[in-house]
Amino acid sequence: MIYIALGSNLPSARFGAPLDTLNAAVDAIERSGIHVVKHSRWYRSPAYPPSDQPDFVNGVIAVETLLPPAALLTRLHAIEASFGRERQEQNAARTLDLDLIAYDDVACAGADNEPALPHPRMVGRAFVLRPLQDIAPDWRHPLTGETISALIAALPPDQRAEVLENGAK
Repeated sequence: MIYIALGSNLPSARFGAPLDTLNAAVDAIERSGIHVVKHSRWYRSPAYPPSDQPDFVNGVIAVETLLPPAALLTRLHAIEASFGRERQEQNAARTLDLDLIAYDDVACAGADNEPALPHPRMVGRAFVLRPLQDIAPDWRHPLTGETISALIAALPPDQRAEVLENGAK
């Protein structure tokens, strides 16, 4: 299974509030030929690293596609751009963030224009792990073999992600 993390902490001119933007992004992913199989609940989390940015709304989807990882990531970046995402500064507030976090059991360091898989920073982020657990409770990290439950248990106390009351999927 292929997993994509979604996040937003700025309203988009076309779709409105971050939650509305994320719902529209899931639809755009599906329309782009990537089949959405499962969808986590939506979560609210503080910006990371800590800053004065607004909180993020985050989730994870499971998808099926014949696109290889690099082509899939290129398509995800095109969808981000269509939602007004500008990649100018790392960790900046954004209308839409789409991250390829895992692609089957592929483990890749990210050389030769290939994305690093699984996403190298996912293991320390509650806003990725908690929604991933919603849709893949038996997922194991392909490099370490750690379960999603063990990864969540190892999160530092400052890593928070709370289910949105209106965020059920």
